[in-house]
Amino acid sequence: MRLRMMATASALAAGLALVLAPVAQAAGPTAAFTKTQDWGTGYEGRYVITNSTSTTINGWRVEFDLASTVTVNSYWDAALTRSGTHYTFTNLSWNASIAPGATASFGFNGSYSGTFSGPTNCRLNGAPCDGSGGGDTTPPTVPTGLNVTGTTSSSISLAWAASTDNVGVTGYDVYRGGTFALSVSGTSATVGGLASSTSYSFTVRARDAAGNVSAASAAVTGTTQSGPPPPPPGQFAQVGYFTQWGIYGRNFKVRDVEVSGAASRLTHINYAFGNVSSTGRCFEANQAGVGDAWADYQRRFAAGESVDGVADTFNQPLAGNFNQLRKLKARHPGMKVLISLGGWTWSRYFSDAALTDASRQAFAASCIDLFIKGNLPIMGGEPQGGPGSAYGVFDGIDIDWEWPGSPGNVGNIVRPEDKHNFTLLLTELRRQLNTYGQQVGRQFLLTAFLPADPAKISAGVEIGPVFNQLDFATVQGYDFHGSWENRTNHQSQLRIPAADPGPRFSVESAIGAYRAGGAPARELVVGVPAYGRGWQGVGSTNNGLYQASSGPAPGTWEAGTEDYKVLKGRAGTRFRDTTNGALWLYDGNQWWSYDDPTLLTQKANWIKSNGLGGAMIWSLDGDDAQASLNAALRNAFNS
Repeated sequence: MRLRMMATASALAAGLALVLAPVAQAAGPTAAFTKTQDWGTGYEGRYVITNSTSTTINGWRVEFDLASTVTVNSYWDAALTRSGTHYTFTNLSWNASIAPGATASFGFNGSYSGTFSGPTNCRLNGAPCDGSGGGDTTPPTVPTGLNVTGTTSSSISLAWAASTDNVGVTGYDVYRGGTFALSVSGTSATVGGLASSTSYSFTVRARDAAGNVSAASAAVTGTTQSGPPPPPPGQFAQVGYFTQWGIYGRNFKVRDVEVSGAASRLTHINYAFGNVSSTGRCFEANQAGVGDAWADYQRRFAAGESVDGVADTFNQPLAGNFNQLRKLKARHPGMKVLISLGGWTWSRYFSDAALTDASRQAFAASCIDLFIKGNLPIMGGEPQGGPGSAYGVFDGIDIDWEWPGSPGNVGNIVRPEDKHNFTLLLTELRRQLNTYGQQVGRQFLLTAFLPADPAKISAGVEIGPVFNQLDFATVQGYDFHGSWENRTNHQSQLRIPAADPGPRFSVESAIGAYRAGGAPARELVVGVPAYGRGWQGVGSTNNGLYQASSGPAPGTWEAGTEDYKVLKGRAGTRFRDTTNGALWLYDGNQWWSYDDPTLLTQKANWIKSNGLGGAMIWSLDGDDAQASLNAALRNAFNS
């Protein structure tokens, strides 16, 4: 159940070719495409928007079609939404206005197979990109009466008076502090994912069917209520995944989180995983590959296995890992525990759960009822469960959908509309968590595990709207490479070395993609591995780095994978790239890429210097008996 990212290549190389869209005599603004680089399997493209009119453009939208053999992998200076092969780029806050005679631009990298094919059917604000055809160029009136209608500790609700337009208003764009937050069709909106006890400024712009956008409304300021925020400045989230199945062969129990010292350093534990049924619901079961209610809440632990040294009794309402997590929280009142849903193996039906308003409402309600309200089923002849039996164990929900709009595990359902539906699913979860939280006087967290692959980000994550619903997100910082490839490479490098033959991925590039898309730095938590990826039959050139292999190296639980606690004592020579943040072990045959305390110290310092939210480790059972990896992170964060 490792969280694996199968990557696609995207590398820049020499070469320059220009492909300019033909420009007719322009009656309106134009958007011209230029291919600035081409390396045979991909290219870099740039659009320049020129305002050839006498009126300032307040907001722009460029949309076009690409061949099915072309995929946009990364982009800059614009926000992107995609529906199948149709791509829509919209302005950011700082380049929305284009004065008469002035220009704005944005760019993107695309990969392709076969012969290069450029964008077609280009439209700028609903009119042809060559400026011909005229069309509706009158923007709606500016929204008025913007006001705050409600607040929670993590959201602010807004309302305003309707705008008018010569043809008709089709929607409104809400901006938080000048950054796009979300689009709505009506005259009200709720912006979530906010810090508690914090003031925010909002404006609204109206849109019409031709893509004309009004000037921004007068700003309004709202202040969230007090409650549990994302990590404030000077403090960092330290998240660890506890695996449901770790209590078996690995013999790693919740008690080990306590005795290793990890519990005293962790701010959040994510329990992996809850499953999503074929009907799009959260559920419990005792069936191999489907669910493990026995591990979750039925197994009775002996005194020596228990967090507090007290043995479970046969008929107590809650046992298993859930009860041990409740005991762990009692010892560490500041710690939050979240139920993680999905993961690599159990993401098959997320697309169905997110598909419609009705399915999203049912999914959210089922997960909140089961894990937040704690209404566990009594099943299998065991006495555990019943109404409210697990109430108080979980402080929120973590969504580990791998991946919206992109292939993951074999058999996953994938739809192009997953990208927007992912946002809608989080929005519904946030709404229901807030509603129930108000009823019981608590604040519940909503987080997500997000991909590092630019293609998967583009296909599945509306960055700004997603982060408006989350308290924070953990970004995949590992599985960049592995033994599914036949050449060695770093699985979790901080930066991309110049000699990296690709696919080219790194923590720095992944975080940069989310920051460019508008994600707040303090809501980005970097994932780090407590395991390594390995190959065997590796030649000695370059100390084994970037060399061909005969296949995956043997591993205790899975070929090509080994825990840090095993690798730390393995024989061989260790090589460290301090410039790019990478470590590898080579014994003349086997080659392993993994993270150790020294490397995690470097990553934690990088997280601090970039103002990010913290680090997440997958998973706690891979660390050693002293939780050395967790200790390295905490020591660096506190230094």
